[in-house]
Parts: sequence; structure tokens; C-alpha cells
Amino acid sequence: MISGKFAITLHILTLLSKHKDEFLSSEFIANSLNMNPVLVRKEIANLKKNDVVESREGKNGGTRLLRAADTITLDDIFKITFDHVTLGYSKNEPNQECPVGKSINQNLQNLYDDLNNNISKQLSEVSLLNFSDTF
Repeated sequence: MISGKFAITLHILTLLSKHKDEFLSSEFIANSLNMNPVLVRKEIANLKKNDVVESREGKNGGTRLLRAADTITLDDIFKITFDHVTLGYSKNEPNQECPVGKSINQNLQNLYDDLNNNISKQLSEVSLLNFSDTF
């Protein structure tokens, strides 16, 4: 399902790319997002797990990009936040006696596969640096 997770992750990474030589605190990042620092730290943990950022603790601690922004595509970020986009299926099992009902889920799956391929293709053409430069 679609959520704001991609937007939140991209917001965090855009901030980090704008301050590439600094360790930004989760409070600083959370202030930009206007959200709780605990939620920011959850997203940062996912980015650390995927080797996109590094963090350090202490007075001068925080988070910074581990890789150059021009080597990270928006598709990389998308795949960190989602396995794929799906607009969902009916919670009821369709009637298999109906010509539409017996094929609806497979046709939806084909549509979702095409959507994911198109999203991936388009996002892979934009680097974090390209996106960051629009600010």
C-alpha cells in the first residue's frame, strides 16, 4: 500500500545531502519534518541497515550520508522503503463463476507489475543529488 514513508525518507536524505559534511541530529531532522524524533530515528535505522547513512552518538553525534548523493538514485530509496507499490485487492474472494471475477486479481497483478516497472525506471533516472539540487 502507498504511504508517506518514501516522502519521509527522501526528506531525510535530501537534508543530509544538503549538509554532506555534517552529522545532523535526529532533532534537527525531525524539526524540518515537523515530526517526532523517535520516528525519524526509526527511518534512520532502516537507512543504516541499508548502508546509506552512518550515525554516531554523543554531543557532536548525529547522522550523515555514507555514500555520495550522486550515487544514490530515487529508485534505491524507493526500494529501501517499499518492496513494491500495490493499490490492493478486494478483501472478498471474487466469484470464480463470473468472467470478470475469475480474472480480476491476475489482471490487477499484471497492472501493478507494470506500474512498478514504470516507477522503477523513472526513479532510477534521478539521483539524490539531482533531486537535492532543486532546493
